[in-house]
Amino acid sequence: MPATDAELIARARALAPAIRARAAQTAEQRKPHDDSIRDLIDAELIQMFVPKRWGGSEASLKTMLDVVEIISAACPSTGWIAAFYISHNIYVAKFPEATQEELFGPYGYTLLPAASAADMDARKVAGGWEVSGQASWGSGVMHADWVLMSGRAEDGPRSFLMPIENVEVIDNWHFAGMAGTGSNDYVARKVFVPDNHALTAMEFHGGSSEGSRIHANPLYSIPFLASAYCTILPVLTGSLKGAFAEFAQIIARRVRNFSGVVHKDQQQTHVTLGEFEIATRAASELARATYGCVDTILHSRPFELADRLAIKGQTAFISKLCRDTVNAMMGAAGASNFHLDQPLQRIWRDLNTVCSHAFWDWDVSREQTGRMQLGLPTNHPLI
Repeated sequence: MPATDAELIARARALAPAIRARAAQTAEQRKPHDDSIRDLIDAELIQMFVPKRWGGSEASLKTMLDVVEIISAACPSTGWIAAFYISHNIYVAKFPEATQEELFGPYGYTLLPAASAADMDARKVAGGWEVSGQASWGSGVMHADWVLMSGRAEDGPRSFLMPIENVEVIDNWHFAGMAGTGSNDYVARKVFVPDNHALTAMEFHGGSSEGSRIHANPLYSIPFLASAYCTILPVLTGSLKGAFAEFAQIIARRVRNFSGVVHKDQQQTHVTLGEFEIATRAASELARATYGCVDTILHSRPFELADRLAIKGQTAFISKLCRDTVNAMMGAAGASNFHLDQPLQRIWRDLNTVCSHAFWDWDVSREQTGRMQLGLPTNHPLI
């Protein structure tokens, strides 16, 4: 029987100490730790968004937020990959029923990186497509069984599913932050993709498809960008929670060099710690409100432009809040915490990296929101 929402959250809490203990090694080896991925699968966390007909639990959006926050607080890189693996099972459910059975049938889940930028070229051939190109930002590729790539087909943009053995993984993930995600590029060279492994951009990005409509749960018809925002929000807020926990421990034991001042006895320390706690809690609560908005719309009506822009804006604001807060923490933590063996500096690098993602760009989000307020049309593709 699939796990309940409460069981999934409890299992995430149980796994967190081991994942935290592996965080430094995960960053050093530039990919998720094998044991962490196996633990997430064995705990049925990766399977939480697999449709029930294929053995998944169809957990609530809120449960996904809780689980990914817990994992990301322990290790942002592992939380990022966990969030992608969990949410990308939704993408599989947009493909035809036979394709869903093919991917979900063997294990009851997939480990799927999904490159959404149209970096491929696809040529129509008998029974399918011949696909070539290189996909960047391949989060999840290091433990993948399938990959998803997007490209320019003869009839417009499409997304394509391929077994991992049909692509080449390029070892080029050398990043200062989120180093442990192993988000390497992958390359397809004239790979044959059958028709039932290809979706038009309208079906994939718009949400509703022939495949998604076989499931009663509206989650499987969520628009692509709304799903993407829900995927990363708990990584941001969970990572900030992890940073705050580290900062609080630093402050509790810190004594200034030369002067011998004990930080926890200083009023300014109380003010600073209080500000960071409030900001961390506010980021998490706003993420929950954003999830609630998405869930309400999912169960009531189609997403409109104003909905998509509001969700994008809130995601971008949370990202900015998390980045600003962790930067302030690092500035107040003292020079010794820039040593590479200190967890706070690793989380600081992780959050600054992930908060730079194009999907939740703060400048774009506030510009487009301002245009809408003035009655002007949006003029950016990522809305």
